[in-house]
Amino acid sequence: MAKKKIIYILAAALAVLAVAGASLFALMWMDHRSANFTRGQDLYIWPDTPVQQVFSSLVDSGVVIRPASLKRALKHEGLWDGETKMKPGHYKVDGKVSSYYAARMLANGWQSPVRLTIAGTIRNKGAIASRISRQMMTDSVSVMRALEDSVLLSAFGFTPSNVFSMIIPDTYEVYWTASPDSIFSVFNKAWKKFWTPANDAKAAELGLTRLQVSTLASIVSGETRYKPEMPSIAGVYLNRLRIGMLLQADPTVAFCFDYKPNRILLRHLEIDSPYNTYKYAGLPPGPICSPPRECLEAVLNPDRNGYLYFCASPALDGTHRFASTYSGHLANAREFQQALNARSK
Repeated sequence: MAKKKIIYILAAALAVLAVAGASLFALMWMDHRSANFTRGQDLYIWPDTPVQQVFSSLVDSGVVIRPASLKRALKHEGLWDGETKMKPGHYKVDGKVSSYYAARMLANGWQSPVRLTIAGTIRNKGAIASRISRQMMTDSVSVMRALEDSVLLSAFGFTPSNVFSMIIPDTYEVYWTASPDSIFSVFNKAWKKFWTPANDAKAAELGLTRLQVSTLASIVSGETRYKPEMPSIAGVYLNRLRIGMLLQADPTVAFCFDYKPNRILLRHLEIDSPYNTYKYAGLPPGPICSPPRECLEAVLNPDRNGYLYFCASPALDGTHRFASTYSGHLANAREFQQALNARSK
């Protein structure tokens, strides 16, 4: 009897251990393999963010299926008790992610890139720094400092006066924690990608360097947002350059005043600056904004109709009229002024 009792006890113990083992295995499988999130969620982890804060925000948002599973995984990775620090960054969890994957992602810095958008309407360095800082972890002061750093920019082949050339407005994929120089490296790769052998050949045919193309494209950008007209405006300025005529481009004068004047008046034209194309012949020393791709393409593929002048259309719709002669330009200007006067009555 005693022997049977011992066997029963052992069998019961083994059964308990088996159940416990099965339960433990089920928990491990659940934590390691089973998805624990109902939908996608973006996490932005700043330095020294408490893991408990992240845990609470996920649970409170309703995306966590089994909070206890996520907590076990965070403890296993040493995050819950602070043995391991979460790596700052942007992370994505979705319905396919397990608790352990999420915890390891935070512990090891398995970031997901973010989309950094530089708009074609940005016209000064302060706006670039502000736009980048609003989308990235870096601050605007650091970006502004980088935009003025001659040593840093020289590594990319640029200077503070022509750095606009390197930044082609677009949407880029970068890591949220990227430093300004890492962000600039992404910009530089896009710049190099734009300058294909075919585009280099087009610039050479026009007698322009890459930087000169960017400078002229920035002026085109300052003159219009209407894409169909960009090649014609580029053609006007290329024709003026070819015959040695002053560019007389209002956007370059606006640049001298940090784009503060709503209209360029005669007094503004008196400013003594190499960017004042009413005083100094040729292209200004560098671009006056970050030229959009369509403006670069317009310069490389200009309208070759011989126009030397353009002015706002009397339709008052933001388009322009073009002329090959000064008399034709004056006629266009009179029609525009008459339309303007009629509107103001």
